[in-house]
Amino acid sequence: MRNALAIFLAVLFLASCQSKPEGYTLNVTVTGEPENGTTVFLRTTDSLNQLIDLDTTTIENGVFSFTGTQAEPRLSYIFLESGRGNVPLILENGDIKIRFPKDSMTYAKLEGTRQNDLFMNFLEESRVLSEKAMSMQNDMRMAAQQRDTATVTALREEFIEFQEEAKSFNVEFAKNNPDALISALIIGNLMAGKALPQEEIKAMFEGLSPEVKASEPGKRIKEQLDKMKSTEVGVKAPNFSAPTPDGDVLALTDVTTKGKLTLVDFWAAWCRPCRAENPNIVSVYHKYKDKGFNVIGVSLDTRAEDWKQAIESDGLAWNHISNLKRFQDPIAQLYNINAIPAAFLLDENGVIIAKDLRGPALEQKVAEVLN
Repeated sequence: MRNALAIFLAVLFLASCQSKPEGYTLNVTVTGEPENGTTVFLRTTDSLNQLIDLDTTTIENGVFSFTGTQAEPRLSYIFLESGRGNVPLILENGDIKIRFPKDSMTYAKLEGTRQNDLFMNFLEESRVLSEKAMSMQNDMRMAAQQRDTATVTALREEFIEFQEEAKSFNVEFAKNNPDALISALIIGNLMAGKALPQEEIKAMFEGLSPEVKASEPGKRIKEQLDKMKSTEVGVKAPNFSAPTPDGDVLALTDVTTKGKLTLVDFWAAWCRPCRAENPNIVSVYHKYKDKGFNVIGVSLDTRAEDWKQAIESDGLAWNHISNLKRFQDPIAQLYNINAIPAAFLLDENGVIIAKDLRGPALEQKVAEVLN
């Protein structure tokens, strides 16, 4: 009995030791006769999403390796000094094996750790979708060169359907793989691109494993979701103030108290979708301004000249403010803006009654309230 207990405790001890590797070993094979001495970079991103170096080495006889320790799994990349592209991987403690052709880093094979196995599953399907997208784009380009408008139109419609297919793949992968770090990164991208309703994003995040929720991308999602609460429909919009094109200071309350409806429109001169939407806002503004419809444009430009010229060129005859700080603008951060165009429709009490209405949907809502 005593011997059996000793064996059981020994096995338990060994299992606990083996389940938590103390560091990572990254063994990489590069095919295609890479030149000896080629510098290799192991990189990740910082809090501003800028690439930073973690380590460097050189290729010798087609192989190289990195070793170190990693507190938690993190999306990282391998770059070759003389090559294009990169190899994404999940850097985590354990033995990771990677193999790729020197002239086609896109087709790397990852294996050896749980997160990289899951990431590889995601990448394989993503590559199929990427190849399909490239093929469709090439077909559209050729049809456009031949001035075959009927084919171009058909291919554009097909491409829109393909984009939905790609989005569905990402959504289903995240839902079906709650313990994958890449699932948190997928949810973060869907949230940033406003590809899904906020409630669906919340539900997907809640479905993640505790470990993935506690990861760095998981924490970022949680932080963004908490910020969104202050700009949900039914909540009073946070007040703000900023310089106008003339150098005066204008506050949101200065505008909302003068009408029945106020559109807070986040835009920029450099944003093509914003400029494409401007004629619609102009039309709604002139149609309903005498009934109490106001607009305040919050520009995320960085150059005052570009901002002012766009206002004049697009005929935006309403209130405008900007801190000229792009997405570092404190108003953009207050409203959790990480993509534009973005808009909030407020009632006469400054309460948010709708978000991101574009095209006919904007006029329909304004007409519903003011008529």
